[in-house]
Amino acid sequence: MKVSVAMITYNHEQFIVQALESVLMQQVNFDYEIVIGEDCSTDNTRDILIRYQKEYPDKIRLLLPDKNLGMHDNLIQTLKACRGNYIALIEGDDYWTSPYKLQKQVDFLDTHPDYTICFHNALYLCHDGSTLEYHKALPQKVFNLEDLLLFNNLMPTASIIYRQGFIHEFPDWIYKVDFVDRIIQLFASQHGNIGYIDEIMSVYRLHSQGNWSQKSQVEGLLEMVNWCYCLDEYLDSKYQSKIKLLLSECYKQLAIIYWKKIYRRKISNNKEAIEYTNKYLALLIWNIRRPFRFRNGSKKYS
Repeated sequence: MKVSVAMITYNHEQFIVQALESVLMQQVNFDYEIVIGEDCSTDNTRDILIRYQKEYPDKIRLLLPDKNLGMHDNLIQTLKACRGNYIALIEGDDYWTSPYKLQKQVDFLDTHPDYTICFHNALYLCHDGSTLEYHKALPQKVFNLEDLLLFNNLMPTASIIYRQGFIHEFPDWIYKVDFVDRIIQLFASQHGNIGYIDEIMSVYRLHSQGNWSQKSQVEGLLEMVNWCYCLDEYLDSKYQSKIKLLLSECYKQLAIIYWKKIYRRKISNNKEAIEYTNKYLALLIWNIRRPFRFRNGSKKYS
Protein backbone atom coordinates (compact mmCIF):
# COMPACT_ATOMS: atom_id res chain seq x y z
CA MET A 1 0.00 0.00 0.00
CA LYS A 2 1.48 3.32 -1.08
CA VAL A 3 -0.60 5.77 0.98
CA SER A 4 -2.87 5.60 4.00
CA VAL A 5 -5.17 8.56 4.50
CA ALA A 6 -5.71 8.87 8.26
CA MET A 7 -8.95 10.63 9.16
CA ILE A 8 -10.30 11.23 12.65
CA THR A 9 -13.82 12.44 13.21
CA TYR A 10 -16.28 13.27 15.96
CA ASN A 11 -19.67 14.93 15.47
CA HIS A 12 -18.87 16.01 11.92
CA GLU A 13 -22.24 15.14 10.40
CA GLN A 14 -22.38 18.47 8.53
CA PHE A 15 -18.90 18.10 7.06
CA ILE A 16 -17.92 14.43 6.78
CA VAL A 17 -19.36 13.85 3.30
CA GLN A 18 -17.34 16.71 1.81
CA ALA A 19 -14.21 15.46 3.57
CA LEU A 20 -14.69 11.91 2.28
CA GLU A 21 -15.58 12.95 -1.26
CA SER A 22 -12.46 15.12 -1.42
CA VAL A 23 -10.34 12.05 -0.66
CA LEU A 24 -12.25 9.73 -2.97
CA MET A 25 -11.82 12.16 -5.90
CA GLN A 26 -8.02 11.77 -5.84
CA GLN A 27 -6.52 10.83 -9.20
CA VAL A 28 -3.44 8.73 -8.53
CA ASN A 29 -1.33 5.99 -10.11
CA PHE A 30 -0.96 4.03 -6.86
CA ASP A 31 -3.12 2.25 -4.28
CA TYR A 32 -4.35 4.14 -1.25
CA GLU A 33 -6.66 3.42 1.65
CA ILE A 34 -8.78 5.64 3.90
CA VAL A 35 -8.52 4.70 7.57
CA ILE A 36 -11.15 6.48 9.65
CA GLY A 37 -11.33 6.66 13.43
CA GLU A 38 -14.95 7.51 14.32
CA ASP A 39 -15.00 8.38 18.02
CA CYS A 40 -18.59 7.52 19.01
CA SER A 41 -20.23 10.65 17.65
CA THR A 42 -23.56 11.67 19.12
CA ASP A 43 -24.88 12.73 15.70
CA ASN A 44 -25.18 10.75 12.43
CA THR A 45 -21.47 10.79 11.55
CA ARG A 46 -21.04 7.05 12.15
CA ASP A 47 -24.11 6.11 10.07
CA ILE A 48 -22.83 8.19 7.15
CA LEU A 49 -19.42 6.50 7.35
CA ILE A 50 -20.91 3.01 7.48
CA ARG A 51 -22.93 3.80 4.37
CA TYR A 52 -19.80 4.98 2.56
CA GLN A 53 -17.80 1.96 3.70
CA LYS A 54 -20.40 -0.37 2.19
CA GLU A 55 -20.13 1.55 -1.08
CA TYR A 56 -16.30 1.52 -1.05
CA PRO A 57 -15.37 -1.65 0.89
CA ASP A 58 -11.93 -1.96 -0.73
CA LYS A 59 -11.04 1.67 -0.09
CA ILE A 60 -12.44 2.59 3.34
CA ARG A 61 -11.57 0.93 6.66
CA LEU A 62 -13.53 2.06 9.70
CA LEU A 63 -12.36 1.97 13.30
CA LEU A 64 -15.51 2.00 15.43
CA PRO A 65 -14.71 1.88 19.15
CA ASP A 66 -17.45 1.00 21.65
CA LYS A 67 -16.75 4.07 23.75
CA ASN A 68 -15.36 7.53 23.17
CA LEU A 69 -11.54 7.45 23.14
CA GLY A 70 -10.82 11.16 23.04
CA MET A 71 -8.83 12.98 20.37
CA HIS A 72 -5.41 11.70 21.40
CA ASP A 73 -6.19 7.98 21.56
CA ASN A 74 -8.44 8.13 18.51
CA LEU A 75 -5.62 9.58 16.42
CA ILE A 76 -3.02 7.18 17.82
CA GLN A 77 -5.18 4.13 17.12
CA THR A 78 -5.96 5.41 13.62
CA LEU A 79 -2.29 5.98 12.81
CA LYS A 80 -1.33 2.54 14.12
CA ALA A 81 -3.90 0.97 11.79
CA CYS A 82 -2.39 2.63 8.69
CA ARG A 83 -0.51 0.29 6.32
CA GLY A 84 0.81 2.74 3.72
CA ASN A 85 4.38 3.78 3.03
CA TYR A 86 3.14 7.34 3.45
CA ILE A 87 0.45 8.72 5.74
CA ALA A 88 -1.70 11.71 4.76
CA LEU A 89 -3.70 13.50 7.44
CA ILE A 90 -7.17 14.98 7.32
CA GLU A 91 -9.81 15.66 9.96
CA GLY A 92 -13.50 15.10 9.34
CA ASP A 93 -14.36 18.81 9.20
CA ASP A 94 -11.66 19.77 6.67
CA TYR A 95 -11.41 18.86 2.98
CA TRP A 96 -9.08 18.73 0.00
CA THR A 97 -9.63 20.88 -3.07
CA SER A 98 -7.28 19.39 -5.66
CA PRO A 99 -7.77 15.91 -7.16
CA TYR A 100 -4.01 15.77 -7.72
CA LYS A 101 -2.98 16.58 -4.15
CA LEU A 102 -1.87 13.07 -3.16
CA GLN A 103 -0.12 12.40 -6.47
CA LYS A 104 1.89 15.63 -6.28
CA GLN A 105 2.99 15.02 -2.71
CA VAL A 106 3.86 11.37 -3.28
CA ASP A 107 5.87 12.32 -6.38
CA PHE A 108 7.74 14.86 -4.27
CA LEU A 109 8.62 12.42 -1.49
CA ASP A 110 9.50 9.66 -3.98
CA THR A 111 12.04 11.93 -5.64
CA HIS A 112 13.36 13.50 -2.40
CA PRO A 113 14.40 10.63 -0.12
CA ASP A 114 16.01 13.02 2.40
CA TYR A 115 12.60 14.60 3.11
CA THR A 116 10.22 13.04 5.64
CA ILE A 117 7.29 15.47 5.35
CA CYS A 118 5.61 17.35 2.53
CA PHE A 119 2.93 20.01 3.01
CA HIS A 120 1.22 22.65 0.90
CA ASN A 121 -0.71 25.88 1.19
CA ALA A 122 -4.37 25.96 2.26
CA LEU A 123 -7.35 28.19 2.87
CA TYR A 124 -9.13 29.14 6.06
CA LEU A 125 -12.89 28.86 5.60
CA CYS A 126 -14.38 31.36 8.05
CA HIS A 127 -17.74 31.25 9.81
CA ASP A 128 -19.28 33.76 7.38
CA GLY A 129 -18.20 31.78 4.30
CA SER A 130 -15.26 33.99 3.42
CA THR A 131 -11.79 32.52 2.89
CA LEU A 132 -8.28 33.55 3.83
CA GLU A 133 -5.04 32.17 2.48
CA TYR A 134 -3.18 30.16 5.13
CA HIS A 135 0.26 31.31 3.93
CA LYS A 136 0.36 34.47 1.86
CA ALA A 137 4.10 34.14 1.41
CA LEU A 138 6.60 31.78 2.97
CA PRO A 139 10.27 32.81 2.81
CA GLN A 140 11.45 29.35 1.75
CA LYS A 141 10.33 25.97 0.42
CA VAL A 142 12.56 23.79 2.58
CA PHE A 143 12.05 23.62 6.34
CA ASN A 144 13.34 21.62 9.29
CA LEU A 145 12.65 20.99 12.96
CA GLU A 146 14.00 24.40 14.03
CA ASP A 147 11.57 26.08 11.66
CA LEU A 148 8.67 24.30 13.35
CA LEU A 149 9.70 26.07 16.54
CA LEU A 150 9.93 29.47 14.85
CA PHE A 151 6.80 29.43 12.69
CA ASN A 152 3.52 29.29 14.58
CA ASN A 153 1.47 26.39 13.21
CA LEU A 154 3.48 26.11 10.00
CA MET A 155 1.60 23.17 8.49
CA PRO A 156 -2.20 22.93 8.27
CA THR A 157 -3.14 19.37 9.24
CA ALA A 158 -4.97 18.49 6.02
CA SER A 159 -1.90 19.48 3.98
CA ILE A 160 0.50 17.00 5.60
CA ILE A 161 1.84 13.75 4.23
CA TYR A 162 4.79 12.02 5.88
CA ARG A 163 6.86 8.86 5.64
CA GLN A 164 5.75 5.87 7.66
CA GLY A 165 8.23 4.21 9.99
CA PHE A 166 9.61 7.01 12.15
CA ILE A 167 6.90 7.01 14.82
CA HIS A 168 6.83 3.80 16.83
CA GLU A 169 5.57 4.84 20.25
CA PHE A 170 3.96 7.98 21.61
CA PRO A 171 5.31 9.33 24.92
CA ASP A 172 2.92 9.88 27.81
CA TRP A 173 3.35 13.66 27.67
CA ILE A 174 1.29 13.89 24.47
CA TYR A 175 -1.81 13.72 26.67
CA LYS A 176 -0.76 17.01 28.26
CA VAL A 177 -1.12 18.95 25.01
CA ASP A 178 -3.79 19.50 22.39
CA PHE A 179 -1.32 19.82 19.51
CA VAL A 180 -1.44 16.13 18.55
CA ASP A 181 -0.80 16.83 14.87
CA ARG A 182 2.22 18.97 15.78
CA ILE A 183 3.65 16.05 17.76
CA ILE A 184 3.56 13.97 14.58
CA GLN A 185 5.30 16.80 12.71
CA LEU A 186 7.88 16.99 15.47
CA PHE A 187 8.70 13.27 15.41
CA ALA A 188 8.92 13.00 11.63
CA SER A 189 10.97 16.18 11.18
CA GLN A 190 13.73 14.79 13.40
CA HIS A 191 14.64 12.41 10.55
CA GLY A 192 14.66 14.66 7.49
CA ASN A 193 13.67 17.89 5.80
CA ILE A 194 10.20 19.29 5.26
CA GLY A 195 9.17 20.21 1.73
CA TYR A 196 6.62 22.87 0.83
CA ILE A 197 4.45 22.99 -2.30
CA ASP A 198 3.20 26.53 -2.86
CA GLU A 199 -0.26 25.55 -4.04
CA ILE A 200 -3.62 25.70 -2.25
CA MET A 201 -4.96 22.15 -2.11
CA SER A 202 -6.99 21.96 1.12
CA VAL A 203 -9.36 23.91 3.33
CA TYR A 204 -9.15 24.35 7.10
CA ARG A 205 -12.65 24.99 8.35
CA LEU A 206 -13.23 27.42 11.23
CA HIS A 207 -16.52 26.68 12.99
CA SER A 208 -17.97 26.92 16.47
CA GLN A 209 -17.60 23.18 17.17
CA GLY A 210 -13.93 23.12 16.20
CA ASN A 211 -11.41 22.32 18.92
CA TRP A 212 -9.59 25.65 18.66
CA SER A 213 -12.67 27.74 17.88
CA GLN A 214 -13.97 26.90 21.34
CA LYS A 215 -10.84 28.19 23.09
CA SER A 216 -10.26 31.75 24.20
CA GLN A 217 -7.08 33.58 23.25
CA VAL A 218 -5.73 33.08 26.77
CA GLU A 219 -6.50 29.34 26.70
CA GLY A 220 -4.75 29.01 23.35
CA LEU A 221 -1.63 30.79 24.61
CA LEU A 222 -1.55 28.68 27.78
CA GLU A 223 -1.71 25.57 25.58
CA MET A 224 1.30 26.93 23.71
CA VAL A 225 3.13 27.47 27.02
CA ASN A 226 2.45 23.88 28.01
CA TRP A 227 3.61 22.72 24.57
CA CYS A 228 6.89 24.62 24.98
CA TYR A 229 7.65 22.99 28.34
CA CYS A 230 6.99 19.53 26.89
CA LEU A 231 9.30 20.29 23.96
CA ASP A 232 12.00 21.55 26.30
CA GLU A 233 11.99 18.22 28.15
CA TYR A 234 11.83 16.07 25.02
CA LEU A 235 14.17 17.73 22.50
CA ASP A 236 17.93 17.99 22.53
CA SER A 237 19.38 21.01 24.34
CA LYS A 238 20.49 22.56 21.04
CA TYR A 239 16.85 23.57 20.47
CA GLN A 240 16.53 25.23 23.88
CA SER A 241 17.02 28.80 22.69
CA LYS A 242 14.34 28.45 19.98
CA ILE A 243 11.88 26.96 22.47
CA LYS A 244 12.51 29.74 24.98
CA LEU A 245 12.05 32.31 22.23
CA LEU A 246 8.63 30.85 21.46
CA LEU A 247 7.82 30.66 25.18
CA SER A 248 8.80 34.29 25.74
CA GLU A 249 6.47 35.39 22.94
CA CYS A 250 3.60 33.50 24.60
CA TYR A 251 4.24 35.21 27.94
CA LYS A 252 4.51 38.60 26.25
CA GLN A 253 1.14 38.14 24.57
CA LEU A 254 -0.43 36.97 27.84
CA ALA A 255 0.98 39.99 29.67
CA ILE A 256 -0.40 42.34 26.99
CA ILE A 257 -3.86 40.76 27.25
CA TYR A 258 -4.03 41.18 31.02
CA TRP A 259 -2.61 44.72 31.06
CA LYS A 260 -5.24 45.69 28.47
CA LYS A 261 -7.95 44.20 30.69
CA ILE A 262 -6.70 46.31 33.59
CA TYR A 263 -6.52 49.45 31.43
CA ARG A 264 -10.09 48.86 30.22
CA ARG A 265 -11.16 48.14 33.81
CA LYS A 266 -12.41 44.67 32.98
CA ILE A 267 -10.40 43.31 35.89
CA SER A 268 -8.97 44.97 38.99
CA ASN A 269 -6.44 42.31 40.05
CA ASN A 270 -3.05 42.73 38.38
CA LYS A 271 -1.65 39.37 39.58
CA GLU A 272 -1.64 37.68 36.15
CA ALA A 273 -0.34 40.78 34.36
CA ILE A 274 2.64 41.02 36.69
CA GLU A 275 3.28 37.26 36.66
CA TYR A 276 3.41 37.01 32.85
CA THR A 277 5.42 40.23 32.53
CA ASN A 278 8.04 38.88 34.95
CA LYS A 279 8.22 35.56 33.11
CA TYR A 280 8.61 37.35 29.79
CA LEU A 281 11.39 39.57 31.15
CA ALA A 282 13.19 36.61 32.72
CA LEU A 283 13.26 34.80 29.38
CA LEU A 284 14.29 37.99 27.60
CA ILE A 285 17.29 38.30 29.95
CA TRP A 286 18.11 34.60 29.47
CA ASN A 287 18.16 35.05 25.69
CA ILE A 288 20.39 38.13 25.96
CA ARG A 289 22.87 36.36 28.25
CA ARG A 290 22.93 32.97 26.51
CA PRO A 291 26.31 32.01 25.01
CA PHE A 292 27.09 32.92 21.45
CA ARG A 293 28.96 30.07 19.81
CA PHE A 294 31.64 30.96 17.29
CA ARG A 295 32.45 28.73 14.33
CA ASN A 296 35.49 27.36 16.11
CA GLY A 297 33.27 26.17 18.96
CA SER A 298 34.35 28.70 21.58
CA LYS A 299 31.70 30.52 23.63
CA LYS A 300 31.20 34.10 24.62
CA TYR A 301 28.48 35.43 26.90
CA SER A 302 27.08 38.77 25.82
